[in-house]
Amino acid sequence: MSGTIVVGLDVGGTSTRAVALTPAGVRVGSGRAGGGNPTTHGADVAAARLLAALNAALADVDPADVRAGTIGLAGAGRLLADPAGRAAFDRAWREAGLRCPYAVHGDALVAYASGSPEPDGTVLVAGTGAIAAQVAGLRLDRVADGHGWLLGDAGSGFWLGREAVRQVLATLDRGEHPGPLGRRVLAELLGTGEVAARPRATVDAVVQAVTRRPPVELARLAPLVVTAAAEGEPVACSLVAEGAAHLAETADRIRPPGSTRPLVLGGGLLTADTPLASAVRAEVGGRWPDAPVCTAGDGATAAAWLAARDLPEVTDPTALHALLMRPPA
Repeated sequence: MSGTIVVGLDVGGTSTRAVALTPAGVRVGSGRAGGGNPTTHGADVAAARLLAALNAALADVDPADVRAGTIGLAGAGRLLADPAGRAAFDRAWREAGLRCPYAVHGDALVAYASGSPEPDGTVLVAGTGAIAAQVAGLRLDRVADGHGWLLGDAGSGFWLGREAVRQVLATLDRGEHPGPLGRRVLAELLGTGEVAARPRATVDAVVQAVTRRPPVELARLAPLVVTAAAEGEPVACSLVAEGAAHLAETADRIRPPGSTRPLVLGGGLLTADTPLASAVRAEVGGRWPDAPVCTAGDGATAAAWLAARDLPEVTDPTALHALLMRPPA
């Protein structure tokens, strides 16, 4: 295959995905490998997985035809500031046969670009963590939260999981029996939803179960909250409402009042059809009633669009975005 090609990569902690496409929007290759975030896995492992995903995406492509590339990466600033990490990525790029330059952008910008082609707007992301960012000229401008589980990430998956456990502990402290959500949390942490004859023994067991694990694992409890909220469980509904208010407030820190610019919702908690996503849409709709609220799409494809939009062959980047990011039929 010959002609102009661009590549895009979405590099996360659990997977690395690559796509290759033409400036006309024709997909000519894709690849997937394990998590490639250098902060999580180290520069050498991350670069090896980047190379594996690239090689798969370029299996039917002459690397000499690739004119531009973009890598979307959580913690992009740390990679750019680390000479060893950037060198490892440069080597992987060359080993894939690529000689064109590539850009590295934060995953928040790529999430925004996956939801809107407009150069200015806001992205609000909630997954394990939570962050909001103002986008200006398709570059990250001001950022709010993303401070990590200890200091922030309000409304995130970690926050939902931690608050669910705190609700259980408060209920037990009062000598009451947990409701449906609390029993699910106990079952997940202890293997049983039953409370011991001496409730304090269950409290101690929960505290020990949580503190023995890495703190971030509390995010694994978030689906329990979301599922219970979808069933109308009162405690879960209250947590979802509070989480949505936190997320909207995070966006409010950086987004001008009355803005009509797009607001893109990203991350697993806000792109799926969940009660939290619905509650966040209602919250931001009340604050910015005239703004389009969009849902983030495929990150690797958005990264490729960012690489393609400045090529002379791409005369209408907005039309290309619509072609690439439209939902499958």
